[in-house]
Amino acid sequence: MTCSAASARRSLPLLALPAMALVFVAIALTANAQLAQASPLGVHAEDELPDPDGKPADMSKPVQVYVLLGQSNMLGAGKVKGDEGSLTFAVQSKGLYPYLVDDAGAWTTRNDVRHVRVMGSGTGGSRQFNNEFMTVTGGKIGPEYGIGHHLGHATEAPVMVLKSCIGNRSLGWDLLPPGSERYEIDGKVYAGYKDSPDVWDKGTEPERINWYAGMQYDGDVARAKKVLEDLDKYYPGAKEYEVAGFFWWQGDKDRYKDAHASKYEENLVRLIAQLRADFGAPEAKFVIATLGQTKKGADGNEGKILEAMLNVDGSSGKYREFKGNVATVYTHPLSKGGASNGHYGGNAETYMNVGEAMGRAMVELNDE
Repeated sequence: MTCSAASARRSLPLLALPAMALVFVAIALTANAQLAQASPLGVHAEDELPDPDGKPADMSKPVQVYVLLGQSNMLGAGKVKGDEGSLTFAVQSKGLYPYLVDDAGAWTTRNDVRHVRVMGSGTGGSRQFNNEFMTVTGGKIGPEYGIGHHLGHATEAPVMVLKSCIGNRSLGWDLLPPGSERYEIDGKVYAGYKDSPDVWDKGTEPERINWYAGMQYDGDVARAKKVLEDLDKYYPGAKEYEVAGFFWWQGDKDRYKDAHASKYEENLVRLIAQLRADFGAPEAKFVIATLGQTKKGADGNEGKILEAMLNVDGSSGKYREFKGNVATVYTHPLSKGGASNGHYGGNAETYMNVGEAMGRAMVELNDE
């Protein structure tokens, strides 16, 4: 099986209605009006991605692997079916993301982008949720579709979007990268990598629990690596791969602890370096998305996390080693409302907008 194989098609749930013709007339009228103006992402009609069907990948090149990490919003909670706020409504009634459907109203398939998703808690077993060429499946979406379509369009080589994450995990504890050391704040000791529990009183002996600092990091990395060990199973016909980049959308759980928020920047810097080392990809690009509800200038823990994410952007000048290879996407203007802890109300446009912006940011880094 190669990237030029015929596309599999999946019909949109609502397009089976008798009024199909009227639906497409409405799409054409609204799409032309909306796409003539800049979208919330600043994309004009001439910048819209083309229909992906039929675009082959050059299978003589190594698969370009992009690893998606984070917590529940990276996992995805955007509704596919339904009324306002669903992906189907956005495509049918608002004319958005036209590359997701073909002229017959079926979800398009990218035969040059493989979509793989695995998940597990801590270092436990792995469940496979996706292993197909990129097309809309299931009842929920994350940012992977916007990411995958932009990468596929810009890349001649085959692409794999590999998601390995689970919800309700913090960078300051569950996802703490190797090399992180214990630290003290206000008479409390906070865990370093592989310490347990997460915090204890200074001068006392910590009592271990059935979890350790970085346990989810270890598990997510191991599950992603296992996919790559079985490359042909996940990208049929592929012989080689390169880890070309990482995407990170996380931060919600860290905002509930002052210590974790205050250490977010330090932990994020270490995370970038550690992921590159663990995957043997020192040149891999890194794209971060901020929490959608947090505006620039915000105070409190959310403000600290936002500042940390903006500081590591290579254009900020704070970390010279990140110039041209780390980018942060400020997502507040892209969000359609709600907050990270409520999964933005399940609004699929938020997940598509953030995914498109992250995908474009990675393409721009690759072009530098």
